[in-house]
Formats: sequence, C-alpha cells, structure tokens
Amino acid sequence: MPFPQPPRDEFGEVTPYNEAQIQPTDGIIRRIPANWIVDDKGRRRLSSMAFKPSSDRYRGKSVDIESLIIEQGDDPTVYVTTPRWIGSIRYEAGNLHTVGFSIGWDPLPDNPCHGAVWGTFTNDQIRNVLPKMASWLVPINGVDIY
Repeated sequence: MPFPQPPRDEFGEVTPYNEAQIQPTDGIIRRIPANWIVDDKGRRRLSSMAFKPSSDRYRGKSVDIESLIIEQGDDPTVYVTTPRWIGSIRYEAGNLHTVGFSIGWDPLPDNPCHGAVWGTFTNDQIRNVLPKMASWLVPINGVDIY
C-alpha cells in the first residue's frame, strides 16, 4: 500500500486531510475532458470546470497523485490519458498547500492513484489562482490553460 489508509467517515468516504507523504514538489494531476474547453474571444481555453471541486459531501477536486503512478511503474502521461480524458494539467503540491488546500489519497476501485484536493474554492482561486499555478502535463493542441 503506497500510503497509510486515509481517514473515512461512517459512510466509507475519505474525509479531507493532508497526506504527510505527499512532498511539496510532488505532481498533482487534474484530468481534462473535451467539454471543459471553451471559446473565449477568438481563442480556446480551459473552462472554470477544470478548477472547481466536485459536488460531493466534502467538495474535493478529483486528481491523480503523480508519485503513486510512477511508483506502480506507469508513465503519468499515459496513465491519465484516455478517450474521455484528452489532456491534463499538473500542480506542485506545495503550491496548493501555500494557498490553503489539503491534498490526500482517495483511492477508487478503478484508480488506486486517485486523490483529492480539499479547501475553500473561492471565485478568485477558480478564475485566477489555480489556473496560473497549473502547467500542462498532457497539452491539448490550441488550448490555453487560462
């Protein structure tokens, strides 16, 4: 097991926490589907959906933990790319921590490298801070991050 079991609530869902083994320079990957691309004044960019949390109980943003992908012997760019997920952006964990987010392991049956980013996702963070912190891991041709 890559990390200790994450904390879970009475329903078995992972509760927000900071995984101590995630290092500041570790990559935190957000997969991007085609429907998160918008036309904006003659150029294509990622929509705010790429930077928003989910609507589940703890409002975590679904991510993949790059170090876990590498540890299991996979190439992160291949692991996160599928017909549904055509691109991906990457954050450094330390940058997310600096602006108040927690990052933890939230393994799924079909994705043992899945994690979540939890915190208060303000409009400024969604529109300005998170896009500027991100870089392409798997670029989408002709699309800007912000």
